[in-house]
Amino acid sequence: MGMPKKLKDFNLFDSGNSYRGEVEEITLPKLSRKMEEYRAAGMTGPVSVDLGNEAITLEWTAGGLLLDALLQYGARTHNATQLRFAGAYEDDDDGTVSAVEIVVRGRHKEIDMGNAKNGDDTKQKYTTTCSYYKLTIDNKPIYEFDFINGVEKIGGKDTNASIRRAIGL
Repeated sequence: MGMPKKLKDFNLFDSGNSYRGEVEEITLPKLSRKMEEYRAAGMTGPVSVDLGNEAITLEWTAGGLLLDALLQYGARTHNATQLRFAGAYEDDDDGTVSAVEIVVRGRHKEIDMGNAKNGDDTKQKYTTTCSYYKLTIDNKPIYEFDFINGVEKIGGKDTNASIRRAIGL
């Protein structure tokens, strides 16, 4: 029997700038595959055909004004902003800490400036759409998705390499 590794602390970096003490919460990207059912003659049921990843977004909440992040709104390129989540997950059985890193590149789809009330806490919520995503745990690559270049790596294996080769890339 063992204890699960729990997030003990984290930081968010925005294009190299540390937001330590300024970001309160992050909703890490949800990974989801686009599937289409297919059923033809002789089949006794449908089979899901994998059409690749659904859109990837990262949502995060700042405890106040972040001028650098505000100025990134309306970026003209799909990968204008790089965000890096660095998390420390500790095992309460033996005290070992796993380093979890998520790097995304994209642009801010939405900035919610929140409510303004004298004396109350101020929060800004960001929704960042991603064209690139990479998850690393203890320096081991788990996932890497580069939508523009058709790269999809799982456990370090490029599962789309043969498709890119077949179309001359």
